Amino acid sequence: MLLSQIRRIYDDSKGRYGSPRVHQALCREGVTVGENRVAKVMQQWGMRARVTHVYRRLARRRHELKALPNYRLGAPAPAAVDQQWSSDVTYIKLGQKYVFLAVVLDLFSRRVLSWRLGESLDADFSRATLREAFKSRNPAAGLLLHTDRGIEYRAHKTQALLKQHQVHHSMNRPGQCTDNAEVESFFKTLKGELLHATSFVTMRQLRKHINRYIEVFYNTQRLHSSLGYRTPLEYEGLS
Repeated sequence: MLLSQIRRIYDDSKGRYGSPRVHQALCREGVTVGENRVAKVMQQWGMRARVTHVYRRLARRRHELKALPNYRLGAPAPAAVDQQWSSDVTYIKLGQKYVFLAVVLDLFSRRVLSWRLGESLDADFSRATLREAFKSRNPAAGLLLHTDRGIEYRAHKTQALLKQHQVHHSMNRPGQCTDNAEVESFFKTLKGELLHATSFVTMRQLRKHINRYIEVFYNTQRLHSSLGYRTPLEYEGLS
């Protein structure tokens, strides 16, 4: 019976859950079992979480546009939604080319507020992702937005958009990508749980699978260890 329960949870996650998350899912269903036993059963039956690989980021062009300090370093952790967001862009290999994925995360709940997949990396691409997040959440003035030092975030039009919404913009320190650790962690998770060992041929196919992963699984079903093994929607009190 325990094997059947573990197999169901593991399969429902499409092989993305390791023993800690399977154990937490069982506990949420009222099953009393130790984590070590869950790990042993999964090991015996060959159930392993999908391997997470970190992809080296493409080099970015230097630009004379102004960079900003990292204001997150001295700020308290967010205590509610829409106090601190983070945004970044990563690349995904599609056939013989690279495409780009931009996201905006709420740092309180780790919820993906908006995302966009495109074939070119420019200010319009990142700005459209931010604009979508503003439209869906309508945050109050004083929101802290943290990004890396990419030129797409330093562009004048992007800065004008942030000023319009009265956003306090914070950036990574030079060479410190871990300053934006939450988004980097999301990209690592997405690539390990969705993209690793899977080939996508078209943008339409890739967009469909990313949409399903983010909207159906990551935001609403995936148990996040940093949130006490709750989903982002649960953490925001929306479910």
